[in-house]
Amino acid sequence: MSGDKPVAFDDDNPEWTQEDFARAKPIEEYPELAQAFAEARKRGRPPGSAKQQITLRLEKDVIARFRAGGPGWQSRMNEALRKAVGL
Repeated sequence: MSGDKPVAFDDDNPEWTQEDFARAKPIEEYPELAQAFAEARKRGRPPGSAKQQITLRLEKDVIARFRAGGPGWQSRMNEALRKAVGL
């Protein structure tokens, strides 16, 4: 298979050469970029969340009904389950 491109090859983002690494600068030299990177890492569910990920099989029509309500369908499903069990 020599000469074949690697599976993850991307013409818009080629593998770095030794010259690329030699020219690279630490992110601290770009304060705005460093700040944006730090903010992006804060996104997502906060650590220690009370929610637990599980695998659950539900009928397709039930899922479709919740999804039809648009974004937030999982939270609405959670609320419906809470009401069903008296929480």
